[in-house]
Amino acid sequence: MADQQPDLIIRAGRVFCADTGLDGPGAVAVRGDRIVASGPDVSGPAKQKLNFPDGTLLPGLVDLHAHPGPETWRFAVDADTNMLARGSTTVLSQGDAGSATWTYYRDEIIGRAKTRIKLAMSASVLGEYLDRGCVIHLEEVDVDRCVAAMEDGGDLIWGVAILLTAKATGDNDPREIMRRSVEIAERTGKPIIYGLRREPSDWPLAEQLAMLRPGDIFTYCFQNDAESIVSDGRIVDSVWEARERGILFDTGFGIGGPDLGVAEAAIKDGFLSDTVSTDVHNRHRGYNPPHDMPGTLARIISVGMPEAEAFKSSTIGPAKVLGLDGEIGTLAPGACADLTVLSNSPEPILLANSENGGRHGPILEPTLTIRAGEVVAT
Repeated sequence: MADQQPDLIIRAGRVFCADTGLDGPGAVAVRGDRIVASGPDVSGPAKQKLNFPDGTLLPGLVDLHAHPGPETWRFAVDADTNMLARGSTTVLSQGDAGSATWTYYRDEIIGRAKTRIKLAMSASVLGEYLDRGCVIHLEEVDVDRCVAAMEDGGDLIWGVAILLTAKATGDNDPREIMRRSVEIAERTGKPIIYGLRREPSDWPLAEQLAMLRPGDIFTYCFQNDAESIVSDGRIVDSVWEARERGILFDTGFGIGGPDLGVAEAAIKDGFLSDTVSTDVHNRHRGYNPPHDMPGTLARIISVGMPEAEAFKSSTIGPAKVLGLDGEIGTLAPGACADLTVLSNSPEPILLANSENGGRHGPILEPTLTIRAGEVVAT
């Protein structure tokens, strides 16, 4: 019957889904906001058909470290313009809102965006609202207020975000800020996404990692600082031990990080990040090509991360971290119809500088984004 036809069939030269094992020519059929079929045998009539013979069709990309928010805030950019239109259908805000800015963020950002946004709430009451370090005033790390706001937020709140660079903390002891952040996480039963103390080198990496708990995320994992995860070309023991305990590692590919020489050394030593993310924020405005998930994937692939692992780490990997596996990050029938088609740029560019010289190649570009069954302009 006509009313049982898919609304849309998207065919591509390559359909990849780490969750279901698809990797080859095929198509995905969509009805309403759901995937109804996927694989090489999808065919038949549909209300609309799209064909990308040179494209790679993936689940909608999931960016586990980004800064969606009001463009007047310290780091924030419009999610629909800078993330959804660039292939990321789901993003996790890394600390943009705190307990005092949460209700505004919920109503005006999460509530109005087409992008699916989850929040890692800042341990600071203001979050990244003002153009200053978010925890330079210790009294703003208010445990009770943060716990109450997180409980109010329900499923919209993924966990706690804390950044402990010297710019963020000022003269405060980072250990005390971390202690309070862990208390918030313990009282709410939520995980932490953690930006390490890397300068000055006044807190050893091993001690920082020891404060994290299974399921917590160490972001900016490929920084090239005194507290780097790589020493003399090898992953340091405390990092392997943290992974054994269940600590997760995320790229957070923003300005100043990751260092792709560190990433290359880590990958050669058998250490892949669990998730690939962009740290996209307002200082990336004007980048050419734009700073986005497809470009980040191209760069991390260029220094040795296997393509299939990179795709996994930007789809089902972060979907599981967010507790949304089965709903996003997959092309399985019944999942939300969040889809991304990527293509290679026609001309190679400098993708990365690393210890073994520059890496040139095609940048990945978003050709099509679909969010909950609706085509998004790219």
